Amino acid sequence: MAVERRWETLEALKASPKGRLRYDRDWLRRGEDLLALCHCSPKLSPSLGRVLDRMVAQDLQEGTRPSSSVSNLTSESPSEDLLPAENISAPSIVGTHGAKSPADSRPAPAAPEVPFLLLSPRSVEVEAFIRRYEEDLRIRGKEQLRLRQALQEKTGRIASEMASEKLKRFEEVMEVKCHQEYQSMQEQMEESSKEVLGKQEKLKEEHRHRAKIINLKLRDAELQKQRQQEQERLRQEEGRARLERLYSIQEEVLQLNQQIDPKYEHKEVLHVDMSGYSNRGNQICGLLSGIIRSSRERTLPTQEDVSTGERALLEMRGLVGSMQQELTTAIEKVRKDAEAAAAAAVVASERQKEAEKQQQQMKLHTVTPIEDPGGKPLVEGLRVKPNSLVMKRYRQLQDSCAQCLAAFSGLSSPKDPQIKKIKMELQKAATIPVSQISTISGSQLREIFDKINNLLLGKPILSGGRSVCVTLHPEGLDFVHYKLAEKFVKQGEEEVASHHEAAFPIAVVASGIWELHPKVGDLLLAHLHKKCPYAVPFYPAYKEGTPMEEYQRALGYQVEDGNVEQQDNFLKRMSGMIRLYAAIIQLRWPYRDKQGGHPHGLNHGWQWLAQMLNTEPLVDVTATLLFDFLEVCGNALMKQYQVQFLKLIQLIKEDYFPRIEKITSSGQMGSLTRLKQLLEQCLQRKDIPLPKGFLQSSFWRS
Repeated sequence: MAVERRWETLEALKASPKGRLRYDRDWLRRGEDLLALCHCSPKLSPSLGRVLDRMVAQDLQEGTRPSSSVSNLTSESPSEDLLPAENISAPSIVGTHGAKSPADSRPAPAAPEVPFLLLSPRSVEVEAFIRRYEEDLRIRGKEQLRLRQALQEKTGRIASEMASEKLKRFEEVMEVKCHQEYQSMQEQMEESSKEVLGKQEKLKEEHRHRAKIINLKLRDAELQKQRQQEQERLRQEEGRARLERLYSIQEEVLQLNQQIDPKYEHKEVLHVDMSGYSNRGNQICGLLSGIIRSSRERTLPTQEDVSTGERALLEMRGLVGSMQQELTTAIEKVRKDAEAAAAAAVVASERQKEAEKQQQQMKLHTVTPIEDPGGKPLVEGLRVKPNSLVMKRYRQLQDSCAQCLAAFSGLSSPKDPQIKKIKMELQKAATIPVSQISTISGSQLREIFDKINNLLLGKPILSGGRSVCVTLHPEGLDFVHYKLAEKFVKQGEEEVASHHEAAFPIAVVASGIWELHPKVGDLLLAHLHKKCPYAVPFYPAYKEGTPMEEYQRALGYQVEDGNVEQQDNFLKRMSGMIRLYAAIIQLRWPYRDKQGGHPHGLNHGWQWLAQMLNTEPLVDVTATLLFDFLEVCGNALMKQYQVQFLKLIQLIKEDYFPRIEKITSSGQMGSLTRLKQLLEQCLQRKDIPLPKGFLQSSFWRS
């Protein structure tokens, strides 16, 4: 019963005005005075007073004191009709152990006027837990807020970059449309101008009979003006055609770029990342846009701009092809893995057959003495190894090449991005002019020569629109020497092998550079001997224990992944390099200021022929190289040595040719037949005709 009354009391207190006050747990942290809050005692409602009276009376009857919490809430001035007749004063606030025994008959001390509130240890502990929990919540909230802000910033930055790229592509498409509209307007203007010109011609016809002398002068002036206008119109049409070509290239590049989707739906399954293709595609689009922008600033684009755009288009096509090939490879990977075991067996069998084939081929190329049916050598005195002086010179050139390579070790594999950039600029400045040499002559060829010569002299030149000089790096000159000589030999290996007439313009530039810069000539010979040992001439002998691939490389073959190049391709490359060498020894740079001897003249050609004829022939190789050398250089040797050269041709026909014929099979008679026809024609006419494509002006000769 007492418990129910206490609950009633608590409910009444909760419904009172004071009970509806909000509890503030931070009063102690703010430093407020607890006693100041207790100066005014709460005033109870009449109903609450009656409840308290009944509780106090019942407690007195049961022999207990009222609870301290209830006593503290007594009214300060209760009305007389609500309180009992006896004057019962509210007891003071005591602790949990403050209740007195009913046996104690002493009167209770007077309650203090100001009540004092005590906090139990449990309340302090709960308060501490509450504050600690709130602090943890605040720290976690701040951390979550910081992570969310970082995620939002990253997402916004990615969205901004994607929007920027889309805006660029949109602007480029709009530029293409604007150009098309401008082109149509330009064509209309041209048609109107043509109509005006037609009307002018009619007026001139009407007045021609009035003044013949004046009209003749006017006609001459008009014809001259028309020629100039025609030339200008042709130039404008060519420029517009080039610009139109650039725009068509840009349009195709943009279409190809749209095919590259970095968000490929099977990326997670196939583990294929397309972001590299997308980034490169955007770079190519930006490069092409820059070319068109710069060409518009110059009014009309150049042929070099069109070539750069076509190379960019080829690169983009290759990029799309590589992407599609990579996707196809990734999709078929599962299927191929299932067939891997059977394929491995087939590959092993094919490699074994290829190795046997290569071994048989190397047996054919092994140098062995040739004997007649009686067992005696056909010609006495021929050797297998080259002359010791020739080999000494060969080793000196290779050592010089190795020393030059070591001299620019800092540029070979740089880690600094700035040095890498310098290396690329120097390499382009040295190799691009050589690549531009073709069957041209005159000022264009001289311009290429001057550019290479100025680069080697340390003067700045323009390459790719930028100024380049070998003084950009301490090792720059050695690097340019090496790369220039390497590029000359590579042109012989590739360009001259495909177009024989290209040997002469390349040779005349190489000869002029050799004369002014002897180090380039020595490096050119070193590279030539390394790629084509038959230019020494030198036939490497097979040593016991040498890997077959290494021996094939020593013979000049290209070996990739264990596969040796075809014999036809090998002979084609060797032929190109021998033709370039034969052209170099007979040509000189025609615009030289000083007269002097050739740095590597026809006497070296005579020496090469003598070494070849004193060395045992190789199947298919010796006949091919002799024919190429004599076809290019035979006319010059004939004019230089005359009767002696005819005797040499006679020796080849009567003594050396049968040795080549003896080792040649029926399927390898093509080069042998050409050599035989050339020898017979020379002995019959007492001369060798000039080769096809040779510039017959006298100043090309040494």
